[in-house]
Amino acid sequence: MGIVKISEELHEEIRDASAMLGRSINGQAEYWIKIGMLAEFYPDLTYSQLTRKLLASDELPLSQLRADQQAEAI
Repeated sequence: MGIVKISEELHEEIRDASAMLGRSINGQAEYWIKIGMLAEFYPDLTYSQLTRKLLASDELPLSQLRADQQAEAI
């Protein structure tokens, strides 16, 4: 596990969101990071489509999803 430095404002937003959504602070940060990564890899997908990909990534590493996306672009 690594340490990521973020602004106090973002930390507060993560803390608030984690309380509302029933996740730990780290869990909420991980979720947002993964959704953001997928949004960059798949800019044309909707949030619902991204969350489905994220659920699939529990079985498939994000690095493989990225490789799949790059193969689709060819």
